[in-house]
Amino acid sequence: MTKKKILTAVAATVAVTVIAVGISLFHMAYYDRKTPNFLDETELYVTPGMDADALLDILAPHCRKIASLRRAFRELGVPRPGHYVVSTSHSSAYVARMLAFGWQTPVKLVLSGSIRSMDVLVSKIAAQMMADSSEVASALDDGMLLDSLGMRRNCLLAYFIPDTYELYWTDSAASVISRMKREYDSFWNGDRLSKAAALGLEPMEVSVVASIVTGETNHVPEMPAIAAVYLNRLRLGMKLQADPTVAYCFDYKPGRILNEHLKVDSPYNTYLYPGLPPGPICAPSKAALEAVLSPDSHSYLYFCASPDFDGTHRFASTYAEHLRNAREFHAALSRRQRDGA
Repeated sequence: MTKKKILTAVAATVAVTVIAVGISLFHMAYYDRKTPNFLDETELYVTPGMDADALLDILAPHCRKIASLRRAFRELGVPRPGHYVVSTSHSSAYVARMLAFGWQTPVKLVLSGSIRSMDVLVSKIAAQMMADSSEVASALDDGMLLDSLGMRRNCLLAYFIPDTYELYWTDSAASVISRMKREYDSFWNGDRLSKAAALGLEPMEVSVVASIVTGETNHVPEMPAIAAVYLNRLRLGMKLQADPTVAYCFDYKPGRILNEHLKVDSPYNTYLYPGLPPGPICAPSKAALEAVLSPDSHSYLYFCASPDFDGTHRFASTYAEHLRNAREFHAALSRRQRDGA
């Protein structure tokens, strides 16, 4: 074979190799950029300091081609902290960009259940956000922050209306508090403000009454009736005599309010002091707020638990009638305890 033929053959081989490599690189680049590379939806919580290698370890079991993800992650750099959801429609390159630029998926902050103290509120927020308990507690104790938002320290629980809210996982504690204040302000629209005014109450006073209603019952259908009892007492100048306010004085530790508890000297003791307590005794539910704003129309001034133990109450307009209801309840309770029910 002549030298010319040898050079031609070598050139042809090199050309074929270059073309093959080019095609292979094109296919890899196209796959990395355009082809879905994930087997299932995967949720990622990227904390500060987490690197690409750690994320590769997490995502590897969920990839079709881990090599594709490795290639895409070579240019990732340091991923931004946040909450991300990797979808089955995502390519490797998209996920790398998502993490690099911080394209977060919002999280749902769920405030539910009984929120009867600042400690409970702090733990609920910290359990669902990147901010830890100390950051949340510090923000809730930041006088400058609270003043700037127009939030009263002794009424903080009222601003956190139980519901589900969408936020970013990395939102600071201050941002969460600001968001809750905006939600509280949004709740108090023109219609609700008019209803409160018709009752002779300020919005925060409605929240205080609603917190007592929340403390009295979880049975939503009865809330308007219970709210009306307390509004009737307020209108007549009677003491509210609400057991949940006394329980609040003892951090809700007593399983049952006894006469000895009624003597506690606290502005929250509505057996001792007339009018509303100085702040809410829990985070009032929306149902309780609506019940106070749209109470039943009745003349009842008293209520006690039903002897049927079904979570409902019996209502009375006179104290004598109330005492009869109370005797029936306690008799049923004694039978229940005797029978070991």
